[in-house]
Amino acid sequence: MPSQQEQLEVWSGRLLKALELEGTPVDISAVLDLAAAAAHNVVRPAAPLTTFIAGYAAGLAAGSGQATDAASMRSAMAVAAAECRDAADEGDAQ
Repeated sequence: MPSQQEQLEVWSGRLLKALELEGTPVDISAVLDLAAAAAHNVVRPAAPLTTFIAGYAAGLAAGSGQATDAASMRSAMAVAAAECRDAADEGDAQ
């Protein structure tokens, strides 16, 4: 039986192919870490929303030529992770 990591790699490859994005590198661990930060620091449903918005922002930045695909994704994920930390800090202050 394949491991969860193997299943995620197969799934991401399948999805990338279906979306005609084959060859696009995906840091699965980083995406899952961002989703976990959103789920734990905001509310659970923030996980898919956060990863979607970060990916969308990265795609817009890369598509407009502002940065490479990889740099756009790193930047968008860093901003989203910082917002998750800020949300946690705000929750602690309440």
